[in-house]
Amino acid sequence: MKTLAIRLDDDLHAQLSVLAQLRNSTITDEIRTAIESHLEASQHDPELGNRAKAVLDDIERDAKARQAAIATLFGTTERTGEAKPAAGRKTPKQSE
Repeated sequence: MKTLAIRLDDDLHAQLSVLAQLRNSTITDEIRTAIESHLEASQHDPELGNRAKAVLDDIERDAKARQAAIATLFGTTERTGEAKPAAGRKTPKQSE
């Protein structure tokens, strides 16, 4: 569990305190409930879903580019992960 410190205006804090008292709850529990509700509502926001898809696509493109760069740099194959000598390089001889 993480600890989060937030700053609230005095008026907002007073309202939250009264709400928690009326519900026999704590301010922390009220904030946690509000955040959970906000996150749940965000999951059903189509615009946010489209943005998330775009971010995932960017991540995937970046990962493929980085994989290709590593494969080129170190002479590895992407599928098996097996190392192969880069062009013009000799593999070191094994100790006998």
